[in-house]
Amino acid sequence: MHLKTTSGTGGQARLVAFTAPQLRADADNIVTTMGLRADWPNLGVISLAHSYGFSNLVLPLLLHGIPLILAPAPLPEIIRQAAESAAAITLPAVPPMWRAWHQAGAIPATVRLAISAGAPLPVHLETEIFQAHGLKIHNFLGASECGGIAYDASATPRTDPALAGSPLRNVTCGHNEAGCLVVQSAAVGETYWPEKSPLLGAGTYQSADLAELKAGRVFLRGRLSDEINVAGRKVSPETIERALFRHPAVRECLVLGVPSRDATRTETIVAVVVSDGTEAELRRFLLQSLPAWQVPREWHYVPALTPTPRGKLSRSDWRARLITAESVLPKPRSTGR
Repeated sequence: MHLKTTSGTGGQARLVAFTAPQLRADADNIVTTMGLRADWPNLGVISLAHSYGFSNLVLPLLLHGIPLILAPAPLPEIIRQAAESAAAITLPAVPPMWRAWHQAGAIPATVRLAISAGAPLPVHLETEIFQAHGLKIHNFLGASECGGIAYDASATPRTDPALAGSPLRNVTCGHNEAGCLVVQSAAVGETYWPEKSPLLGAGTYQSADLAELKAGRVFLRGRLSDEINVAGRKVSPETIERALFRHPAVRECLVLGVPSRDATRTETIVAVVVSDGTEAELRRFLLQSLPAWQVPREWHYVPALTPTPRGKLSRSDWRARLITAESVLPKPRSTGR
């Protein structure tokens, strides 16, 4: 039995138990869907201990003979040098790495297959890299509980940031009554350990991701647990983030709800942003596409949003910082509404 630890970004981290056939099924699904090739070695910059690295780097090497070139760190110059050891490479990474390499002009010309997972890939970054290098970065969605879920195999950049891709081969996607994504495949984990859950087992994993299925593609609409409740009206933070990312001055953003001082409002919408745009400018921009009640009431400007080692931004971590350690952040810019 093999145990994986979930990322814990949505709450308490848990252990997931897998059998050998389940691990093999995930590797087979990934290799056949992505078209991983022995003559395009994987350049390893992501952690081999994480589910993404284990399934995309370790298992394809052991089970399919796909070579692995290990880089000691994801620094731009190291990536350049490591990529020179092969005429063509596959490069799986996370969005912050792609952003850093793009800004440093360090994306190797030998990359034939570019993959991004661990967190949603911003559409503007995907487009910028495609325009600058002619390189399509393929968005990949997976979960510790079930391995690979969806993959964007298209040849051109996405236009909808909610698009995760199409289900991997041998993977079936649906949703439950709450609208959350349900995944079925031979790669789904055996059970949570040591405590079992009806959400995982018998080849089925019921996630907390709100999803829409259209034309054989998976669109993510946020997490059920992340929905913000403003006086009984609910909104997914991803809806606001997608609108914010359309503004050219917004480089990074994270939207979340915190308990409101006004009990009638339930929660206050807060935006943590990396941007040169003023609060008034961003508010006016959002009002063009969102109702007024969905526009953040408090704004925090920060120099950078630090992701977890898996490339994720943890709303729970930021919520805790805003509630219990707000002094470490710049003073919020109130809208005065």
